[in-house]
Amino acid sequence: MTLAAHALTQLATWPDLAEAEPSCGVGRALRSADGEIAHFHSDNDVDLYLTARAIRRFEEHLTATSAVQLVPGSQWVTLRLDVATDVHLLMTLVSLALQAHQARAVPGDVLGAECNDHRSAVLPRGNPR
Repeated sequence: MTLAAHALTQLATWPDLAEAEPSCGVGRALRSADGEIAHFHSDNDVDLYLTARAIRRFEEHLTATSAVQLVPGSQWVTLRLDVATDVHLLMTLVSLALQAHQARAVPGDVLGAECNDHRSAVLPRGNPR
């Protein structure tokens, strides 16, 4: 079982998440009552809808790990699942995403924003592995 498949299986058991078809049409998705949270696009890549506010708040931490890629202007982050610790990071970020989606909407957070799978300009990873 790939790391992404393992993570999807684990997260699908969370009471606030349900498996669904992603709005982008690629892979599998997890959604909450408030909208899509994660898109599992491949055996290694997951897009996570953190919201603009959460990305701004945790940007320093997100850019400090090589597992996370940010796309300018996107409310989604892309995680590359290469090792088990990347799955642990994903679990933490999904929890953060759920909290961010349950919070009241703020300017800059566009509901239903397009995931990174259809965007081309991904910033390089901060720390090589």
